Amino acid sequence: MAVALVVVLAGCTPQQLRGFLPAGSDGATNHTPGVTGLWVTSWIVLLAVGIVTWGLIIWAAIVYRRRKGQTGLPVQLRYNLPIEIFYTIVPLILVLGFFAFTAKEQTAIEQPYKNPQTSILVEAKRWAWDFSYFNEGPGGKGVYSPGLQGQEIENSDGSIDAAKIPVLHLVVNKTTQIKLESRDVDHSFWIIDFLYKKDTIPGKDNYEYFKPTKIGTFAGKCAELCGDYHSRMLFEVKVESQADYDAYIQSLVDKGQTGILGPQYSTNSNLPGNTAAPQADK
Repeated sequence: MAVALVVVLAGCTPQQLRGFLPAGSDGATNHTPGVTGLWVTSWIVLLAVGIVTWGLIIWAAIVYRRRKGQTGLPVQLRYNLPIEIFYTIVPLILVLGFFAFTAKEQTAIEQPYKNPQTSILVEAKRWAWDFSYFNEGPGGKGVYSPGLQGQEIENSDGSIDAAKIPVLHLVVNKTTQIKLESRDVDHSFWIIDFLYKKDTIPGKDNYEYFKPTKIGTFAGKCAELCGDYHSRMLFEVKVESQADYDAYIQSLVDKGQTGILGPQYSTNSNLPGNTAAPQADK
C-alpha cells in the first residue's frame, strides 16, 4: 500500500500535491505551510481509508454474490466480535487523530502576538471594507482608507473594475494583527491565498494574527452571505516592502485621511456605546 501510494504521488503535479489549494498560498504567510500540511495529510489518510473501504465492498459483493441456482437466504450471523471491535476502534483513532492535529494547528494560528509590528482595524460594511492603520501618521494617531463596493465596468459582462476595490497594504515579514469589526451585519474577512478567514460580527471584536512572507497581490472577499451585493464585497491585499508601505501611509496623510474609522460609524444604533457618527479624529 505504501509503495503504491508513493508511486501515485510521484506522478502528481505540484498543484495536486498541495491538495488543489490556491497556487498563491504557497509560502504566502507563516501559517500556510502548516495548514497545507494538515489538509494534504488528511486527504492522504482519507484516501487510504476510502481505498480499503471500497475494496472490501467490492470484494464482499463478488465473493458473497448469489450464484445461479441458489435459493433462500444465506447463513445469518448475529455478530462478529473481532470485526466489531476493529470498526469501532479504528474510526475512533482516526477521529481523535484528526482532532488533535487540527487543534494543534488552530492553536498556533490563533496565538496572539505580544507586540505586533503592524496593527490594522478592518471594518466590514455592506458592501465594502474600511481599513485603518493604528500607530501611523502624525502623532501615531492612525490613518485610514475608506472603501467602496466593487463597481462594474461600463459596457462589460458584469466584470468588476479591480482598480476601484479597497486595498489592504501589509509589510512583508512583519508580524501583523488585524482587528475585525462589523458596522451592520455578519460578514467574513477572507484572504484566499492566506488560507485564513474569520467572521466579523456586530458588537464583537475578532482578531487574525499572521506574518506575510511573500511580496505580491492577493485577492480577498466576504465569505458570509450578507445581502444583495455580497458578491461585490471584494478587496485586494498588497504585501510589499517597508519602503513601499511607508510611501502608501504617507499618501494617506497627504490626503488628510488621518485618524481611525472605528465603530462610531456603525449603523446598528442599538449597540452598547454607539453614538452619532462624528468625523474621524484629525
